[in-house]
Amino acid sequence: MNETAAPLVEVTGLTKRYGDTLAVDGVDLTVLPGEVYGFLGPNGAGKTTTLRILTGLIAPTSGSVRVLGGSPGQADVLGRTGSMIESPAFYPYLSGLDNLRLLAEYAEVPRERIDEVLDLVDLADRAKDRFSTYSLGMKQRLGVAAALLKDPELVILDEPTNGLDPAGMRDMRRLIRELGSEGRTVLLSSHLLGEVQQICDRVGIINSGRMVAEHNVEDLRGEQELVVRAAPRETAQSVLTEFLGAGTVHLYDDTLRVKVAPDRAAEVNRVLVEAGIAVSELHSTERALEDIFFELTTSEERADVG
Repeated sequence: MNETAAPLVEVTGLTKRYGDTLAVDGVDLTVLPGEVYGFLGPNGAGKTTTLRILTGLIAPTSGSVRVLGGSPGQADVLGRTGSMIESPAFYPYLSGLDNLRLLAEYAEVPRERIDEVLDLVDLADRAKDRFSTYSLGMKQRLGVAAALLKDPELVILDEPTNGLDPAGMRDMRRLIRELGSEGRTVLLSSHLLGEVQQICDRVGIINSGRMVAEHNVEDLRGEQELVVRAAPRETAQSVLTEFLGAGTVHLYDDTLRVKVAPDRAAEVNRVLVEAGIAVSELHSTERALEDIFFELTTSEERADVG
C-alpha cells in the first residue's frame, strides 16, 4: 500500500436516492494504490449500491466520484478496472472457458490471458465443463477470473465469499490475498467481520447508508484492553466507570471490556476488590473488529433515534 500516492478511488459526499429511499447518504471513501480495502456493513447497508456507482452501472444522485483519475464508466477507467458485482452471470450451457473466450473477444484481450486467469483462480481442470454444472464456489471463482481478464489495476468484488462453504471461503480469501500481494488494488465488500480482519489492510464501515468509520484495520482495533468478569457485574461496571471515566467500560456478553493499558490490571483489580466486588477473571486482550463494528453501528443507531 502506497500511502503517499494519489488515491485510486476517491469518493466525497456520495448520495444515492431511489424515490423516498436514501440508499447511500453522504459517503466519503478513499482507496489507496496497492491495498486490499474492505467495505464492511450489514446486508442492506448500501455497499452494493456504492460499488455499482463506482463501476458506472448506476449514476449517483449527488457527490463527487473519481476512479483511476477519471469518472466511473469512462472507457479508459473501465479498461483498467475488473469487477464482480452481485452474482456473476454467464451463459449456462457454455463452458467456463467459452464464456471467458467471449468476454476476451469483446474486451480485445489476448487468448493466452484466459489460461493465466483460469490458473489464478484454480479452475483450469474444469474449464471445459458447462457453467451450469459448476458449484457456487466455482461460479464465484469464474466471476473473479472474468474480473481479472484485462489485467486490471483495480479489482472490485462484491461479497466474493457470499454463499460459499468454509472450504470455498478459505480458497477465495487466499486468492484475494494473492491479488493484493501482487501489487493490485482490491476493493471488496463484505458483511463478514472475520473475513475483513483476515485479508484487508484498511476498512470502511457503512451502516444504513452512512460511513461510520474508515481506518487501518490494526488502528481501528486499537490498543489492548482488559477483560473483566466480576460479580455483581452492574456494580463493577459502575465502580470502574467512576474510577476510569465515561466511555471506558462496556458490557460484552457476560464480561466487562475496559479500555485501559494492560499494565493497569492490578490497579483495576484493587479498585474492584476494595469495593467488595468478587473478581473471577481479569486478563488483557486485543479488541476484535467485531466488537468495534457493533460498538460503532450501535452508536450510529442511537444517534438516529436521538
